[in-house]
Amino acid sequence: MAGSIPLTTCLSPAVYRMVCLLGNEIQENVDIASLLDKENEVCWGRICEKVAYQSSGEELDYLESVRKLGPLCGAVHAHFMSLANEKYVEAFNNWFQWTNNSELFLNALSLLKSQDGTKISLHLMKMTSCLERALGDVYLIIGKDCPFLLRDLLTSQELASIFSQPVMNVLKIFLGSPKSLNLRNILWHGFVSPNEIPPKYCSMLLLFTAGLGQLLQSWLTKTKMSLVHRPYFVFSSLHEIKVCPDLNEKMLLLAESFMEKSKFVLPHMVPFWIESFNAFRQGRYADCATVLLPQLETGLRLAFTTVNDCPQRMLTAESTTLYTTFDEILAKNLNDGSPNRLPATLGESVMEFLWDILNHREGPRVRDHLGHGEIQLLEFPKLLATALLGFSIFLLYRQLQQDSLHKEDFAVVHPIIAAAESYCSRFHPIALVQKQVFQCCESLEKWNFLPISCLDFFNETREHQDHVVTALSFYSEVDHIISLLHCEGKACFTAENCSNWLQTDKWFLSTKDLCRKHISNLYCPRLVLEAVSVLHKVSTQCHQVSNNIISTSELRYEQWQNKILRSRQRHNYQRLLCSIRSLSTILRLIITIVIMDLHNIHLCTSEKTHLEYQKYLKYLKTILQYTENMSTCTSPEKNRWDEAIQMTSRIILKIKTFNEKNKAI
Repeated sequence: MAGSIPLTTCLSPAVYRMVCLLGNEIQENVDIASLLDKENEVCWGRICEKVAYQSSGEELDYLESVRKLGPLCGAVHAHFMSLANEKYVEAFNNWFQWTNNSELFLNALSLLKSQDGTKISLHLMKMTSCLERALGDVYLIIGKDCPFLLRDLLTSQELASIFSQPVMNVLKIFLGSPKSLNLRNILWHGFVSPNEIPPKYCSMLLLFTAGLGQLLQSWLTKTKMSLVHRPYFVFSSLHEIKVCPDLNEKMLLLAESFMEKSKFVLPHMVPFWIESFNAFRQGRYADCATVLLPQLETGLRLAFTTVNDCPQRMLTAESTTLYTTFDEILAKNLNDGSPNRLPATLGESVMEFLWDILNHREGPRVRDHLGHGEIQLLEFPKLLATALLGFSIFLLYRQLQQDSLHKEDFAVVHPIIAAAESYCSRFHPIALVQKQVFQCCESLEKWNFLPISCLDFFNETREHQDHVVTALSFYSEVDHIISLLHCEGKACFTAENCSNWLQTDKWFLSTKDLCRKHISNLYCPRLVLEAVSVLHKVSTQCHQVSNNIISTSELRYEQWQNKILRSRQRHNYQRLLCSIRSLSTILRLIITIVIMDLHNIHLCTSEKTHLEYQKYLKYLKTILQYTENMSTCTSPEKNRWDEAIQMTSRIILKIKTFNEKNKAI
């Protein structure tokens, strides 16, 4: 636990007062008819008049506003609790349609009546994220580039012009500022326990959502405009996230027993963990992830504050400072510049998983997409929920008391432990280059099986003889280049005859093996990422060139067989066949350089002077320019094989010159 006194809340005193107490200070009976008319139209004037402002008359007084709005929230909650579900649906179904997720808001009433704080909190999380997404859709009716943060969305002039500024001020009191109730953030960042948020605030958000629907409908009717919902985000590369074994009931039962013993879980947060496990069992994978992500953040925050000796950081920050969230928890250094001790405590595999799943641009970034309402909840992938829950189980296990697990129990969770401890990044830029090189190798392998025609007089053409001479020159230069790479100490390969070796299966095996080897990637400096970005583009273009040649070769061979090649196409096909060995060699050489440099990327950047690094980057960009031009020349529309060979002669010379100068330094 953080500190000597066990935590019973993660809300700081001021935030606890704001969220849990302030709305109950004024005891006043409010007639629901003053808030909802007979047609179930929301009376925004009565709500907005309770909003308090600072003496300047412009800044909101959040404390006083929450006090004054408290009795209204109580009246709305009592009204909703008195409604039969059928009456509730009849009254508000139409007004929830604008959210593009009306079922979510219609199902809220039965959860409120259950008085289950855990489920109400989970539903509030989903409601706030869905409401944010819907407000963003409304914003885009008249605005561009929807703000990423909810608080920025709520302060936008675009929404104020549609819903009115007083209405937006009401929303800001509930959702839009660290000075406010800030319900969305304290829920999604794992600061509140299951029963800390009064259910009446959930009821009030339901009323607001219906009322916004009514205002929007009126505005759309008046302006003759329409609301268009953005498509939901769809997770790609899900196979990359299959890192944990399928979680069976035996594993889940044992993992649940970890909760009370693990230092990773605060006692008052246990109900959330239980809900996450139950949601997974019931196939509610979005619910599993939604309730689990804040608890993962809370557990990591607890570990962060413990190893860095800052127990006060477990609580919500006051409005003048930032919360301790994933961004800081996973950072290399603390705000004062001192090292963050958590990464070393968690280990590289866990850190790489967390960065993969949460932060890397090409990864699922599950918290961002889920928290901002960008995902169709019913289609949340089981694979992703399994990965999150599996790694969470591993973290629970890591924080158990020593020797508290029997051998039989260890055998049950061992597959999860083994998967977590062997995890390597899939979505870091370095990992993406390795993946791209691997795919390029697979494409190049297909060249060995390309159908080759026997064009008339092919072997006797002067053009063919010229290409043979050029190819022999290429091989000699390539031998020299790879020997230079060996001399630089960068080589990851060994070969007696380099040019011949590049054309063998051994090259494929060696290169693919390097693509599987782990390269340290946590907290890469900017210069490393800059160089890696160029290497990724180079390998991508090489892959495109390879695919171009495969598709063109197959097409021309089919045309040759069917005797439909025109004279010009026939000569063009001859030039392709003459060029193919040389192009294969240069592509394999460039891929060799990419994978070598990737494995030596920290040496390629950190041990160079600024001038040396700039020369190295220029060299990589020269290769990139060549591969981009080759991608164009070899495209089905161009087929410029003579030009491709000429460019290849020039790039080989440039590669040789750069590496000779490096050897001389």
